[in-house]
Amino acid sequence: MSAIGQASPVASAEPNPTLEERLIEQARALIPTLRSRERAAIQAGQVPRETIETLQEAGFFKVLQPARFGGFELSPRVYCEIARTLAEGCMSSAWVYAVIAVHNWQMALFADQAAQEVWGRDPNTRVSSSYMPVGKVKVVPGGYRLSGRWAFSSGSAHCDWVILGANVPPATADGKPEPRNFLVPRTDYRIVENWDVMGLRGTGSNDIVVEDAFVPEHRTICELDMFNLQCPGHQHNRGALYRIPFAQIFNRTISTTSLGALKRALAVFIDTTREKRATYTGDRLARDTTIQFVVAQVERTLDEQMLVLDRDARELMHHAQERTWTLERRAALGASTTGTVSRCVEAIDKLMEFSGAKALYRGNVIQQAFLDIHCARAHVANNPYPYGRNLGAIRFGFQNESLDI
Repeated sequence: MSAIGQASPVASAEPNPTLEERLIEQARALIPTLRSRERAAIQAGQVPRETIETLQEAGFFKVLQPARFGGFELSPRVYCEIARTLAEGCMSSAWVYAVIAVHNWQMALFADQAAQEVWGRDPNTRVSSSYMPVGKVKVVPGGYRLSGRWAFSSGSAHCDWVILGANVPPATADGKPEPRNFLVPRTDYRIVENWDVMGLRGTGSNDIVVEDAFVPEHRTICELDMFNLQCPGHQHNRGALYRIPFAQIFNRTISTTSLGALKRALAVFIDTTREKRATYTGDRLARDTTIQFVVAQVERTLDEQMLVLDRDARELMHHAQERTWTLERRAALGASTTGTVSRCVEAIDKLMEFSGAKALYRGNVIQQAFLDIHCARAHVANNPYPYGRNLGAIRFGFQNESLDI
């Protein structure tokens, strides 16, 4: 394995080290397979079904799933390393893996009745999402009527349930809307295939349409409860893994894969530039000191960001186990992960800049990483500015203004 951005060894202090090592080794072994399927995924606008089946058979979707439903309940660090590694093969496939797998963690926060409905017959049932609060909600006896159209539901074609965001209208004229997540079965929504974008094309992040579906109370969860770590599912899922704030897990879901794509792009850049010569002068580009400096800087970015990711993931588990959460650390950890993709954008831009005209051709690995990482940066949870402003304000003594930490 290349020394560029190489991950640190798995610590033996983690639970089930043999299982963790096996899962990470399996992820690395899948890289060539994912690369061989990448073009097909891009052309189809969808990760191939055989890839989803491969990920399922490897047990990757179980990493954060409750043990009560056949899951492994491993640390976020293992989950992030698997996603990052898979992205060295195909970032779209890794993105879909990470998004689907994180829902197996969130399901542990819902009321147990909801989890039983999803996993009671088949613990391999998969869930997609779109958290945009665009749904229309009407409060009715026993629950809610939900309607709307949600965009960006990655991997939805491979799932039988979806988690959707919407605001419940206030009960009084001076009240505030209550943000909630709604769990909806496949029978109550349809997928509109409109995913035609420049990058992350294989994620199949199509629209979800719901038309006046009834959602019982137990299949909803209040975002404030997830923020306050007071979720209905905590009664049955008592592991520390489920005492981590929602955004601290989810935001790493959509930032981690950019590191794997960047690592692959850097390795390809070095290999293709090593003997490459300038068209007009014949000089070896590898002797260009500016290019040498860019390689060193990109490698440093990878090293720094992967070390921070690993450190932060360990800290998440520490606070969850010791019940030592503070808003200050949550804000800092939130700002940490939301800045990752911006750093990757800066790095991949440099590699693209010095890759020459050949990088303009479709299928070029560096171009694909350029497109995918830029699209990842467009995700609202990869926008570092609100998280950075919130952290800075807290440092000056102002109150926290975000539920997404």
